[in-house]
Amino acid sequence: MRIATWNVNSLKARLPRVEEWLEYARPDVLCIQETKLADSAFPAMAFSALGYESAHHGDGRWNGVAVLSRVGLEDVAAGFGGPADSEGPRLVAATCGGVRVHSVYVPNGRSVDSEHYVAKLAWLGELRGLLEATCSAGDPVAVCGDFNVAPEDRDVWDPAALVGETHVTEAERVALAALQGWGLVDAFRLRYQEDRLFTWWDYRAGNFHKGIGMRIDLVLVTEVLAQRCVGALIDRNARKGQQPSDHAPVLVDFEVG
Repeated sequence: MRIATWNVNSLKARLPRVEEWLEYARPDVLCIQETKLADSAFPAMAFSALGYESAHHGDGRWNGVAVLSRVGLEDVAAGFGGPADSEGPRLVAATCGGVRVHSVYVPNGRSVDSEHYVAKLAWLGELRGLLEATCSAGDPVAVCGDFNVAPEDRDVWDPAALVGETHVTEAERVALAALQGWGLVDAFRLRYQEDRLFTWWDYRAGNFHKGIGMRIDLVLVTEVLAQRCVGALIDRNARKGQQPSDHAPVLVDFEVG
């Protein structure tokens, strides 16, 4: 089973690119973030034509998340059903081929002295609470998406340049580690230990070509899936070309069945 995640930064603007990518990458499950679409505008028929069922959670402004699956899509659940939903549509889950898959778009946090930063930390705590309430760490579970946190210094281009900025603070990393402490493993790191392997590059000043980026898009899985991980890839080619997203897709392959 191939599980992928991609912050497309507007599905309306990038639907042809996503369709093309699905044709050649052929993930069994794709978690999408930042669709920026309302549920009524989500192109479910376009994905159905490619063999994918879909579940979407969006309000047509910012945010918006989706799960696409060609291995079944059951028990769809959107949001937390609580205070964390005030941060917008950032979570949708479904069972795909026997795996409970969550597509998440963690709040950015904006700046460390803002209420948005506090809300980001609380959101990550709510996500762990949701897993505790709805899943078992002994089952195949995947939490995929744009976490807006670089787990370690090796996941950013220059730690010294980012001191005091969001995405790299100790509190954010502690919150992410607490989420993983529920029973999740960073699947990409099972295959690659090198530094400077990024998934996001700011559009400004040619940062992609300069190698100025972060690894903030993650596929976190329970141990039963981690033991079956046989491959992983950050698809940098999808970050190239005309009008790309500022994120690259992350793919992880598992032997299941």
